[in-house]
Amino acid sequence: MSPRCFPTNRRSKPNMLSPSKLVLLQVLACLFAVVHGLDCEECFAGEDPPDSLLQSFLQTNCIECHHGPDAEAKLDLGAFQSRASFERRFAQWKEIERRVSDGTMPPKDATPRPSEKERLEFIERLRLIRKEETIRLAGDPGSLVVRRLSNAEFDYTIRDLTGVDIRPAREFPVDPANEAGFDNSGESLTMSSALLRKYLSAARLVASHLVLTPTGIAFAPYPVATDTDRDKYCVQRVVDFYRKQPTDIGEYLFGAWKLKCDTKLGRGSSIESIAKSLQLSPRYLAFLIEHLDATNVDTKSEPDTSFTPTGPMSEVLRRWHEISTDASQERKAQETCQRLGQFVRDVRRQLEPQFNMRLKGVHDGAQAFVLWKNEQSAKHRRIFVRETLDSIDRDKLSAQVSDALEIPADATKKEALFRDLEHFCKVFPDAFYVAERGRDYLGVPKEKQEKGRLLSAGFHSMMGYFRDDLPLCELILDDAGRRELDGLWQELDFVTAAPLRQYQGFLWFERTDHKYLRDPEFDFARPESKESLSHDMIVKLSELYLDKAKNIGGQEEQLQAMRNYFTNMDTQIRWVEATRKSTEVIHLQAIERFAQRAFRGCASLEEQPSWKELYRRLRETEQLTHEEAIQDLLVTILMSPEFCYRVDLKAEGGARRPLSDVELANRMSYFLWSSLPDDRLLDFAKRGELRSHDRLLAEVNRMLDDEKVNRLATEFGTQWLDFRRFQEHNSVDRKRFPQFTDSLRDAMYQEPILFLKDMIQSNGSVWSCIEGQHTFVNSELAAHYGINEPNDRKSNPWWKVEDATPFGRGGLLPMSVFMTQNAPGLRTSPVKRGYWVVRRLLGEPIPPPPPNVPELPADESLLGELSLRQTLEKHRKLEACAVCHDRFDSIGLVFESYGPIGEKREQDLGGKPIDASAVFPSGLEGAGLTGLQAYLQQHRKEDFIENLCRKLLTFALGRTLILSDDLLIQKMRENLKEENYQFRSLVRTIVLSQPFLEKRGIEGSLGQ
Repeated sequence: MSPRCFPTNRRSKPNMLSPSKLVLLQVLACLFAVVHGLDCEECFAGEDPPDSLLQSFLQTNCIECHHGPDAEAKLDLGAFQSRASFERRFAQWKEIERRVSDGTMPPKDATPRPSEKERLEFIERLRLIRKEETIRLAGDPGSLVVRRLSNAEFDYTIRDLTGVDIRPAREFPVDPANEAGFDNSGESLTMSSALLRKYLSAARLVASHLVLTPTGIAFAPYPVATDTDRDKYCVQRVVDFYRKQPTDIGEYLFGAWKLKCDTKLGRGSSIESIAKSLQLSPRYLAFLIEHLDATNVDTKSEPDTSFTPTGPMSEVLRRWHEISTDASQERKAQETCQRLGQFVRDVRRQLEPQFNMRLKGVHDGAQAFVLWKNEQSAKHRRIFVRETLDSIDRDKLSAQVSDALEIPADATKKEALFRDLEHFCKVFPDAFYVAERGRDYLGVPKEKQEKGRLLSAGFHSMMGYFRDDLPLCELILDDAGRRELDGLWQELDFVTAAPLRQYQGFLWFERTDHKYLRDPEFDFARPESKESLSHDMIVKLSELYLDKAKNIGGQEEQLQAMRNYFTNMDTQIRWVEATRKSTEVIHLQAIERFAQRAFRGCASLEEQPSWKELYRRLRETEQLTHEEAIQDLLVTILMSPEFCYRVDLKAEGGARRPLSDVELANRMSYFLWSSLPDDRLLDFAKRGELRSHDRLLAEVNRMLDDEKVNRLATEFGTQWLDFRRFQEHNSVDRKRFPQFTDSLRDAMYQEPILFLKDMIQSNGSVWSCIEGQHTFVNSELAAHYGINEPNDRKSNPWWKVEDATPFGRGGLLPMSVFMTQNAPGLRTSPVKRGYWVVRRLLGEPIPPPPPNVPELPADESLLGELSLRQTLEKHRKLEACAVCHDRFDSIGLVFESYGPIGEKREQDLGGKPIDASAVFPSGLEGAGLTGLQAYLQQHRKEDFIENLCRKLLTFALGRTLILSDDLLIQKMRENLKEENYQFRSLVRTIVLSQPFLEKRGIEGSLGQ
């Protein structure tokens, strides 16, 4: 009943009237209000009449304190009178029911107090009405509103669109959360003019990462505004490709040994299977095995039985064949093969030929001469040059290498050595690829040349790249690998305009650092002039350049190097110019495809703007370059409502309807991945195949198996458990706790995420959150927990500790992130830790503390003679405080054996022994983590299960729960129990439910 219609005096007892008289009085009062034009909006206008039993109970026992703007606990019961209020305020009604049921309300000192019969009738009436209303509204998908992407969704969506973790939303304000604590609901995700400006800045930031390639568009992990940025992007992609190739000779020797060993044991292994298991190239492994098994090392096709091998290849064969094929000696065999691989590298280093070209009057670092030298080196990676033996400094060689390269006096033996060396160099190149090159023309040894000049041609004061990877292409890569590498080098020239810039550098160098082009006849060729890059100008300069070289004594080999230089540069420059022009249409098509992905299938091609027309207008009217126009189109896409908003949520009116397949794909992907659907999911949706039961469940399992499910663990887990911003946690006193580093803080943050991800992907029991014995640690967190690193740990920095109970760990409860976040920094806080368990894990609503509550000392060592437990006991003697503290203090006290940063301890910071015992609200006594787990198992398991169901459903639907969701919650709990509490049961139940598969707008409510 509205307090306007039925006023009361909080200092006096309310009028005691029978239920029938109360109803009559309300009707008369409202008629009076209507006649006199009074505001009666809080009564039953448009609703069913007040429920007399509820009204009587509330009026008699509750409304004196819970009425008006100053209502206790901010709970105004004036509108809690009718059945209709259940739909709008069912969460508050549930809390009223709980408080009356457990006897905490009305307070013990309230007068009058309801009789047991009245209390039970009230509770029964609430449950009956709730059940009836829930059934009446069953299946209601709830009202959905079009909302913007949350900050996290925005970042993840950009990452999936671009392939780069740009995180453009990092400058956005923090998203507000709904009542359930999640920031992915339409209730909170509104747009403001200030935020819109930030969206524009974010779109421009993404556009600054755009790279136009010969085949379409790509995105760099950083803005590519300058030539240096473009160089870095393209060069690193080539180098990354090189470095991931398997080129370790020792591993190939071991692979060959393993095949020989497996063949002897009859295991049926093949070159392909061995190569796959060791991540080697089957091509080079087969090539090496062919030469290791050869009866001689001659390069002829026919064996020469009269030939006795000698030299480094013979030494490799001898040592490799001596390795035992005893399978139990595999580790020893691998070590021997590694040593043999090192021997190959040591010998091969001595056999690398040196080339030089000089002409007086021409700088040694002239591009033509440096490139000739590079080409000669590249051609001889697998060719033995006899002259190299004469330049070896034998005093610096090991005994093994020296013996292998010893030149016999006998001519026949010398020839045999040369043939051995030819074979050795053919099988083992001096380099599979060259990733960096210093300025070789200076005559400085390689080990003393400058480092970090990735893919450099080795020029002096000039940019330029040189490709040197022939052995990699001939011996390691398959056809697909060679095509990929060719594409990367073409991309380098295209994106960086390397040939044009290299030639401009040549002109600049020859006119400034050197004097070759200072003669008047060369004045037309200036680096600042674009005309100098034209075909005619290059041909003209080539002729004059060679004429001068002839006049100063240039020989044919030197002149040919110069001819090749100008011809190659002209060819490369023409290719870049022609390809850049021809690919403009490719880039526009790529932008159109980008828009289709960005709009997530929610906008048809007819609804999308004409990108070609917009592009033409930008080029012709705005006079933008091709790259600028493409960037502007990208910004337009990212500012479109179809991208920024969840338009798939749009629904007209209050009528409910099934989601389309495309809408369903979006709802699934933003639930499980916090991002847009991938191509597979969207393809099924566009073909109308997604809604079938089997396909839907197959896609759910696929998505949960995908690595992107880490986002579900992160976004749902950090908000449900309230540690989303822990990486910014700074309340710990680092002087007192120097071990609390930023990296340890980050490890604490990651631990529960990895735990939840593992539970999701292994389909583990949700109850493992409470009673699990395992956890995940890295080296720093393991040291914090006192856990030793396993000897067999692989390269992953994180590993699973199957039984962490000996270290006081296992499950979510004892994780340091929760212990640390719920502590002030210099002491523990049983209040905060207990409240966190009760509120976040069990879902028990607890009102905020009253004002003017005295603070405990911030430092545990300053508590004096009392322990923190004893201090809290004094606090709970205050009845107003005990009402709430009795519900969670005992739960928090069991964590006293964990210090302020979650470290295990036996004494507090004041030197007093730890007492982790507790008497829980049920009366059960226990101590420490095991005591709490026993209490939760025996008395609160269903609370945890229901809370988890409610939280996950809220996150999945992206809205606050409504009364009709109760039936779905019940079904989730039932299915969960039937399937041994496996996590995926919850997801399947949600995805197959009506509220998930349907939607309606905000007009009205079903059943009204």
